[in-house]
Amino acid sequence: MPRKSRLSDYESLTRPRSSRFSKTGAVELDVENPPQLQPVKCAPSLAKEINTEVRKESRATTIAKVFRNSRYTRSQRRVDLSQADVKQGGLSKHTFLRNGHALTYAALFLFTIILYARPAEFYPSPLTASIAFIVGLVTLAIYFPSQLALESTLSARPREVNLVLLFCLTGLFSIPLAINPSEAWLQFSGTFIRCIVIFIVLVNAVRTERRLKGLLFLTIAVSCWLSLGALNEYRAGLSTVEGYRVGGVGTGIFGNSNDMAFHLVTIMPIAIALIFTARGVVRKVVFAVSVVLMIGAIVVTYSRGAFLGGLVALGFMAWKLGRSNRLTVFLLGTVVLLLVLAVAPGNYSVRLLSIFVPSLDPVGSSEARQGELFRSLYVALHHPLFGIGMGNYASEMSYTGLVTHNVYTQVASEMGVVALAIYTMFVVTPLKRLGQIARETVTARANSPYYYLAVGLQASLLAYLVSSFFASVAYLWYVYYLVAYAVCLRRMYESETGTIIVLEKTKEQRALHVVSLPSEESGKVVT
Repeated sequence: MPRKSRLSDYESLTRPRSSRFSKTGAVELDVENPPQLQPVKCAPSLAKEINTEVRKESRATTIAKVFRNSRYTRSQRRVDLSQADVKQGGLSKHTFLRNGHALTYAALFLFTIILYARPAEFYPSPLTASIAFIVGLVTLAIYFPSQLALESTLSARPREVNLVLLFCLTGLFSIPLAINPSEAWLQFSGTFIRCIVIFIVLVNAVRTERRLKGLLFLTIAVSCWLSLGALNEYRAGLSTVEGYRVGGVGTGIFGNSNDMAFHLVTIMPIAIALIFTARGVVRKVVFAVSVVLMIGAIVVTYSRGAFLGGLVALGFMAWKLGRSNRLTVFLLGTVVLLLVLAVAPGNYSVRLLSIFVPSLDPVGSSEARQGELFRSLYVALHHPLFGIGMGNYASEMSYTGLVTHNVYTQVASEMGVVALAIYTMFVVTPLKRLGQIARETVTARANSPYYYLAVGLQASLLAYLVSSFFASVAYLWYVYYLVAYAVCLRRMYESETGTIIVLEKTKEQRALHVVSLPSEESGKVVT
């Protein structure tokens, strides 16, 4: 019985020059007849639009055929291209992923465990205090020779890598111009630079579905542990924040209730996506239970930003996954929302209303955040080029010693408007490209693992974009892992299908960019 297609590592990119479309459905190219995109020659704009829609439909049908035809063994499914194929076909030599980085991934996985577990907070000692740094150095020591041997370059260069390097560079340039350069350097050389480095390692080391899902499973397991702890504390009456909110765990990235809720709301959509990709009832139930736990934990933290982010993420997923019954899904979602608000603690609704009516907040935190928002906007307008320096706002500009509580004004005030533009593109670029993957695989979602993961990661990034309006998290781990997951999924998709994902420009200029999808009738590449 044929096996279902699964993502896997790929062999070296070599092949005989006379390649054709194989009987198994594997993608093969002919060097002497490289695929060429044929421009559509229609004068009227209406004809262009109709032609574009026809080509889009044809492309979706072809991709569906590729996924249906991909039920063959791993050795039969590997795509091998010569350098001439790569050059003439318009593909990057890094489009097709090779085997490698197994040890790098193992070290990266261990680093992520330490990052989430934070052993120094539970067993303080010189070793536990420096173990994350040591494992990070070991990861880099393995990564650099492996990457050079594999691809002869320090890193693949998708747009997100270029943007994160530019973001890092703007932060470095802002240090000499900072109000307090020592504080700016401390912020730059701490967690921030580690986020940049691990992001690059993630993009290059995670090359298979198994590796990507391994990190996602780890993150969901940690989220369930955090959720159970929060719910248990609420049950026991241990609400230590403002007298009614559950606190965070330790002093790290989950150190307060808002940070913990922020993490949970960005991981919850991924768990929902895995419900649809999981095989077997037991696995689906496990992921469904994890989603319920995360929602419960978000509620008992009383995080307003997490509520809004979760509302947007769940609404987006309902819209995408309920394509044929959107009215029913909308009504059902409204009922579920009302049910959650009904069973939530008594003052939860009042807490949410304080977003719009600050006087309803009993401790005045909403008014304080509003004041910091306007103050940080003022600072950003008066220091537009390089800002006042990373980490300088709370100590040098805030009247109350607080951070901006808004990631966008945090970057604008501390690093400048150019850095803000780069940061925004860094988050929005994978969001758009995931949307393109979802559109291309929607007709093949029954056989493809990409559709649901693409939608789930889109929802996670949307939750981040919304929730980060209420948190200063630009230099922390959250977004760098999410964007890295999105880039890894896209690179695997490009390697599996031979499709280069390029951002669409205008309705008339939507390029197909399919460079290796064969036609069943002729065995030639079609666009």
